[in-house]
Amino acid sequence: MNKKEIISHFLLLAVALIYGANYVWAKFIMPHPVSPNGFILIRALGATTLFWILLKKYWIFPEKKDWPAIILCGATGIAINQLFFFNGLSLTAPLHAAIIMVLTPIIVTLFAILILKQKTTKFQWMGIFTGMLGAVGFIGYGQLHPMAGASVKGDLFILINAISYSIYLISVKPLMKKYHPLQLIPWFFTVGLIIILPFGWDEMQAVPYMSLSSFQWSIIGFVVVFVTFLTYLFNIIAIQYLSPTHAGIYIYLQPPIAALFAALAGMPIQSLFNLPKIIFVFLIVFGIYTVSKK
Repeated sequence: MNKKEIISHFLLLAVALIYGANYVWAKFIMPHPVSPNGFILIRALGATTLFWILLKKYWIFPEKKDWPAIILCGATGIAINQLFFFNGLSLTAPLHAAIIMVLTPIIVTLFAILILKQKTTKFQWMGIFTGMLGAVGFIGYGQLHPMAGASVKGDLFILINAISYSIYLISVKPLMKKYHPLQLIPWFFTVGLIIILPFGWDEMQAVPYMSLSSFQWSIIGFVVVFVTFLTYLFNIIAIQYLSPTHAGIYIYLQPPIAALFAALAGMPIQSLFNLPKIIFVFLIVFGIYTVSKK
Protein backbone atom coordinates (compact mmCIF):
# COMPACT_ATOMS: atom_id res chain seq x y z
CA MET A 1 0.00 0.00 0.00
CA ASN A 2 1.55 3.30 -1.06
CA LYS A 3 1.44 6.66 0.74
CA LYS A 4 -1.49 8.01 -1.30
CA GLU A 5 -3.57 4.91 -0.57
CA ILE A 6 -2.82 5.17 3.17
CA ILE A 7 -3.86 8.84 3.18
CA SER A 8 -7.02 7.91 1.27
CA HIS A 9 -7.96 5.38 3.95
CA PHE A 10 -7.54 8.04 6.66
CA LEU A 11 -9.73 10.40 4.62
CA LEU A 12 -12.48 7.76 4.41
CA LEU A 13 -12.18 7.14 8.15
CA ALA A 14 -12.67 10.87 8.76
CA VAL A 15 -15.75 10.80 6.51
CA ALA A 16 -17.22 7.91 8.55
CA LEU A 17 -16.68 9.82 11.81
CA ILE A 18 -18.27 13.01 10.45
CA TYR A 19 -21.28 11.17 8.99
CA GLY A 20 -21.74 9.16 12.19
CA ALA A 21 -21.96 12.40 14.19
CA ASN A 22 -24.28 13.97 11.62
CA TYR A 23 -27.02 11.35 12.14
CA VAL A 24 -27.45 12.67 15.69
CA TRP A 25 -26.50 16.35 15.49
CA ALA A 26 -28.79 17.15 12.56
CA LYS A 27 -31.76 15.88 14.59
CA PHE A 28 -31.32 18.82 17.00
CA ILE A 29 -32.32 21.27 14.27
CA MET A 30 -34.63 19.28 11.95
CA PRO A 31 -37.50 19.43 11.26
CA HIS A 32 -37.78 22.40 13.64
CA PRO A 33 -36.74 25.19 13.42
CA VAL A 34 -35.16 24.32 10.05
CA SER A 35 -37.17 22.12 7.67
CA PRO A 36 -35.26 19.41 5.74
CA ASN A 37 -35.45 20.94 2.25
CA GLY A 38 -34.49 24.36 3.55
CA PHE A 39 -31.56 22.80 5.40
CA ILE A 40 -30.48 20.96 2.22
CA LEU A 41 -30.52 24.17 0.19
CA ILE A 42 -28.47 25.98 2.86
CA ARG A 43 -26.06 23.06 2.83
CA ALA A 44 -25.76 22.92 -0.96
CA LEU A 45 -25.49 26.70 -1.37
CA GLY A 46 -22.79 26.99 1.28
CA ALA A 47 -20.72 24.05 0.02
CA THR A 48 -21.02 25.08 -3.65
CA THR A 49 -19.74 28.55 -2.78
CA LEU A 50 -16.81 27.08 -0.84
CA PHE A 51 -15.87 24.73 -3.67
CA TRP A 52 -15.83 27.48 -6.32
CA ILE A 53 -13.86 29.91 -4.12
CA LEU A 54 -11.32 27.51 -2.60
CA LEU A 55 -10.72 25.40 -5.72
CA LYS A 56 -10.24 28.34 -8.09
CA LYS A 57 -6.99 26.99 -9.55
CA TYR A 58 -8.82 23.85 -10.69
CA TRP A 59 -11.49 25.67 -12.69
CA ILE A 60 -12.13 24.07 -16.09
CA PHE A 61 -15.09 23.69 -18.45
CA PRO A 62 -15.71 19.98 -19.15
CA GLU A 63 -16.08 18.67 -22.69
CA LYS A 64 -19.60 18.57 -24.09
CA LYS A 65 -19.65 14.76 -24.32
CA ASP A 66 -18.97 14.45 -20.57
CA TRP A 67 -21.93 16.55 -19.44
CA PRO A 68 -24.48 13.68 -19.26
CA ALA A 69 -22.20 11.88 -16.78
CA ILE A 70 -21.57 15.11 -14.83
CA ILE A 71 -25.32 15.81 -14.60
CA LEU A 72 -25.91 12.21 -13.46
CA CYS A 73 -23.27 12.58 -10.73
CA GLY A 74 -24.68 15.94 -9.62
CA ALA A 75 -28.21 14.54 -9.50
CA THR A 76 -27.43 11.25 -7.73
CA GLY A 77 -24.49 12.29 -5.57
CA ILE A 78 -25.73 15.71 -4.49
CA ALA A 79 -29.42 16.43 -5.13
CA ILE A 80 -31.34 13.14 -4.84
CA ASN A 81 -29.09 11.69 -2.18
CA GLN A 82 -29.30 14.80 0.05
CA LEU A 83 -33.04 15.39 -0.46
CA PHE A 84 -33.90 11.86 0.55
CA PHE A 85 -31.30 11.60 3.30
CA PHE A 86 -32.28 14.71 5.25
CA ASN A 87 -36.01 14.20 4.70
CA GLY A 88 -35.59 10.58 5.79
CA LEU A 89 -33.49 11.53 8.81
CA SER A 90 -36.14 14.03 9.91
CA LEU A 91 -38.70 11.18 9.90
CA THR A 92 -36.77 8.28 11.42
CA ALA A 93 -34.39 7.41 14.25
CA PRO A 94 -30.66 8.14 13.73
CA LEU A 95 -29.66 4.50 14.28
CA HIS A 96 -32.25 3.25 11.80
CA ALA A 97 -30.77 5.59 9.20
CA ALA A 98 -27.20 4.56 9.97
CA ILE A 99 -27.94 0.83 9.77
CA ILE A 100 -29.84 1.14 6.47
CA MET A 101 -26.95 3.14 5.01
CA VAL A 102 -24.57 0.19 5.48
CA LEU A 103 -26.36 -1.42 2.53
CA THR A 104 -24.42 0.93 0.25
CA PRO A 105 -21.52 -1.53 -0.41
CA ILE A 106 -24.03 -4.19 -1.48
CA ILE A 107 -25.84 -1.74 -3.76
CA VAL A 108 -22.52 -0.51 -5.19
CA THR A 109 -21.56 -4.10 -6.02
CA LEU A 110 -24.96 -4.76 -7.62
CA PHE A 111 -24.67 -1.68 -9.85
CA ALA A 112 -21.05 -2.56 -10.68
CA ILE A 113 -22.32 -5.93 -11.93
CA LEU A 114 -25.22 -4.45 -13.90
CA ILE A 115 -23.56 -1.28 -15.25
CA LEU A 116 -19.82 -1.97 -15.32
CA LYS A 117 -20.26 -5.68 -16.10
CA GLN A 118 -18.11 -6.57 -13.10
CA LYS A 119 -17.58 -10.31 -12.72
CA THR A 120 -19.10 -11.83 -9.60
CA THR A 121 -19.54 -15.17 -7.90
CA LYS A 122 -22.52 -17.15 -6.65
CA PHE A 123 -21.26 -16.40 -3.13
CA GLN A 124 -21.50 -12.64 -3.79
CA TRP A 125 -24.98 -13.03 -5.29
CA MET A 126 -25.97 -14.80 -2.08
CA GLY A 127 -24.57 -11.82 -0.14
CA ILE A 128 -26.61 -9.36 -2.20
CA PHE A 129 -29.79 -11.37 -1.59
CA THR A 130 -29.06 -11.83 2.14
CA GLY A 131 -28.29 -8.15 2.69
CA MET A 132 -31.42 -7.02 0.88
CA LEU A 133 -33.49 -9.54 2.85
CA GLY A 134 -32.07 -8.13 6.08
CA ALA A 135 -32.90 -4.56 5.00
CA VAL A 136 -36.49 -5.41 4.00
CA GLY A 137 -36.97 -7.30 7.27
CA PHE A 138 -35.45 -4.50 9.34
CA ILE A 139 -37.64 -1.83 7.73
CA GLY A 140 -40.77 -4.03 7.86
CA TYR A 141 -40.27 -5.02 11.49
CA GLY A 142 -39.49 -1.41 12.33
CA GLN A 143 -42.94 -0.48 11.05
CA LEU A 144 -44.60 -3.01 13.39
CA HIS A 145 -42.32 -2.31 16.37
CA PRO A 146 -40.85 1.12 15.79
CA MET A 147 -37.86 2.49 17.66
CA ALA A 148 -38.53 5.85 19.28
CA GLY A 149 -38.72 8.40 16.48
CA ALA A 150 -38.52 5.83 13.67
CA SER A 151 -40.92 5.47 10.71
CA VAL A 152 -41.12 3.23 7.65
CA LYS A 153 -41.36 6.29 5.36
CA GLY A 154 -38.17 7.71 6.80
CA ASP A 155 -36.42 4.33 6.51
CA LEU A 156 -37.45 4.02 2.84
CA PHE A 157 -36.17 7.54 2.14
CA ILE A 158 -32.79 6.58 3.63
CA LEU A 159 -32.76 3.46 1.43
CA ILE A 160 -33.43 5.56 -1.70
CA ASN A 161 -30.59 7.85 -0.59
CA ALA A 162 -28.26 4.84 -0.33
CA ILE A 163 -29.24 3.68 -3.83
CA SER A 164 -28.68 7.16 -5.25
CA TYR A 165 -25.28 7.53 -3.61
CA SER A 166 -24.26 4.08 -4.89
CA ILE A 167 -25.04 5.18 -8.46
CA TYR A 168 -22.85 8.24 -7.86
CA LEU A 169 -19.91 6.13 -6.63
CA ILE A 170 -20.13 3.97 -9.75
CA SER A 171 -20.64 6.88 -12.17
CA VAL A 172 -17.86 9.14 -10.88
CA LYS A 173 -14.99 6.67 -11.31
CA PRO A 174 -14.82 6.79 -15.16
CA LEU A 175 -14.83 10.61 -15.12
CA MET A 176 -11.80 10.67 -12.83
CA LYS A 177 -9.76 8.82 -15.44
CA LYS A 178 -10.02 11.99 -17.53
CA TYR A 179 -10.31 14.85 -15.00
CA HIS A 180 -8.77 15.69 -11.65
CA PRO A 181 -11.42 15.13 -8.95
CA LEU A 182 -11.13 18.74 -7.78
CA GLN A 183 -12.02 19.88 -11.30
CA LEU A 184 -15.25 17.89 -11.16
CA ILE A 185 -16.71 18.48 -7.72
CA PRO A 186 -17.64 22.18 -8.16
CA TRP A 187 -19.63 21.22 -11.25
CA PHE A 188 -21.32 18.32 -9.41
CA PHE A 189 -22.45 20.71 -6.69
CA THR A 190 -23.59 23.34 -9.16
CA VAL A 191 -25.81 20.76 -10.91
CA GLY A 192 -27.08 19.53 -7.53
CA LEU A 193 -27.79 23.08 -6.34
CA ILE A 194 -29.88 23.83 -9.45
CA ILE A 195 -31.96 20.68 -8.87
CA ILE A 196 -32.40 21.34 -5.13
CA LEU A 197 -33.29 25.05 -5.53
CA PRO A 198 -37.03 24.69 -6.35
CA PHE A 199 -37.53 22.17 -3.51
CA GLY A 200 -35.87 24.22 -0.79
CA TRP A 201 -36.29 27.89 -1.72
CA ASP A 202 -39.51 28.59 0.21
CA GLU A 203 -38.39 26.55 3.22
CA MET A 204 -34.98 28.29 3.33
CA GLN A 205 -36.71 31.69 3.36
CA ALA A 206 -38.99 30.53 6.20
CA VAL A 207 -36.09 29.75 8.58
CA PRO A 208 -36.21 32.09 11.64
CA TYR A 209 -32.54 33.09 11.33
CA MET A 210 -32.68 35.88 13.92
CA SER A 211 -34.02 33.57 16.63
CA LEU A 212 -31.60 30.68 16.10
CA SER A 213 -29.34 29.94 19.07
CA SER A 214 -25.56 29.79 18.84
CA PHE A 215 -25.80 26.00 19.20
CA GLN A 216 -28.19 25.79 16.22
CA TRP A 217 -25.90 27.99 14.13
CA SER A 218 -22.97 25.73 15.05
CA ILE A 219 -24.92 22.72 13.74
CA ILE A 220 -25.60 24.53 10.46
CA GLY A 221 -21.91 25.40 10.20
CA PHE A 222 -20.90 21.82 11.01
CA VAL A 223 -23.22 20.42 8.32
CA VAL A 224 -22.08 22.89 5.62
CA VAL A 225 -18.33 22.75 6.29
CA PHE A 226 -17.77 19.23 7.62
CA VAL A 227 -20.72 17.06 6.53
CA THR A 228 -20.87 18.56 3.03
CA PHE A 229 -17.69 20.35 1.94
CA LEU A 230 -15.06 18.17 3.64
CA THR A 231 -16.77 14.78 3.28
CA TYR A 232 -17.37 15.18 -0.46
CA LEU A 233 -13.84 16.55 -0.89
CA PHE A 234 -12.30 13.65 1.10
CA ASN A 235 -14.45 11.04 -0.69
CA ILE A 236 -13.65 12.15 -4.22
CA ILE A 237 -9.91 12.39 -3.45
CA ALA A 238 -9.93 8.91 -1.86
CA ILE A 239 -11.85 7.30 -4.74
CA GLN A 240 -9.11 8.55 -7.07
CA TYR A 241 -6.69 6.08 -5.46
CA LEU A 242 -9.10 3.45 -4.11
CA SER A 243 -12.21 1.73 -5.49
CA PRO A 244 -15.86 2.75 -4.98
CA THR A 245 -16.24 -0.41 -2.88
CA HIS A 246 -13.60 0.89 -0.45
CA ALA A 247 -15.65 4.06 0.02
CA GLY A 248 -18.72 1.91 0.64
CA ILE A 249 -16.99 -0.35 3.16
CA TYR A 250 -16.21 2.55 5.51
CA ILE A 251 -19.96 3.08 5.88
CA TYR A 252 -19.87 -0.01 8.17
CA LEU A 253 -18.43 2.28 10.85
CA GLN A 254 -21.36 4.70 10.81
CA PRO A 255 -23.86 2.71 12.95
CA PRO A 256 -21.54 2.26 15.98
CA ILE A 257 -20.38 5.88 15.67
CA ALA A 258 -24.00 7.05 15.44
CA ALA A 259 -24.88 4.87 18.44
CA LEU A 260 -22.03 6.43 20.43
CA PHE A 261 -23.14 9.98 19.63
CA ALA A 262 -26.80 9.06 20.29
CA ALA A 263 -25.87 7.69 23.72
CA LEU A 264 -23.80 10.79 24.50
CA ALA A 265 -26.74 12.97 23.45
CA GLY A 266 -29.11 11.03 25.74
CA MET A 267 -31.22 9.59 22.90
CA PRO A 268 -33.06 6.27 23.56
CA ILE A 269 -31.27 3.38 21.81
CA GLN A 270 -32.43 0.43 23.92
CA SER A 271 -35.33 -0.42 21.57
CA LEU A 272 -32.84 -1.16 18.80
CA PHE A 273 -31.53 -4.17 20.67
CA ASN A 274 -34.22 -6.85 20.42
CA LEU A 275 -33.85 -10.29 18.86
CA PRO A 276 -35.62 -9.73 15.49
CA LYS A 277 -33.74 -6.49 14.79
CA ILE A 278 -30.44 -8.10 15.80
CA ILE A 279 -31.15 -10.97 13.35
CA PHE A 280 -31.94 -8.56 10.51
CA VAL A 281 -28.80 -6.51 11.25
CA PHE A 282 -26.80 -9.76 11.24
CA LEU A 283 -28.22 -10.61 7.79
CA ILE A 284 -27.18 -7.16 6.51
CA VAL A 285 -23.65 -7.52 7.96
CA PHE A 286 -23.32 -11.08 6.59
CA GLY A 287 -24.44 -9.87 3.18
CA ILE A 288 -21.90 -7.05 3.25
CA TYR A 289 -19.12 -9.46 4.23
CA THR A 290 -19.85 -11.91 1.42
CA VAL A 291 -20.20 -9.16 -1.17
CA SER A 292 -16.89 -7.60 -0.12
CA LYS A 293 -14.98 -10.88 -0.47
CA LYS A 294 -12.96 -11.03 -3.69
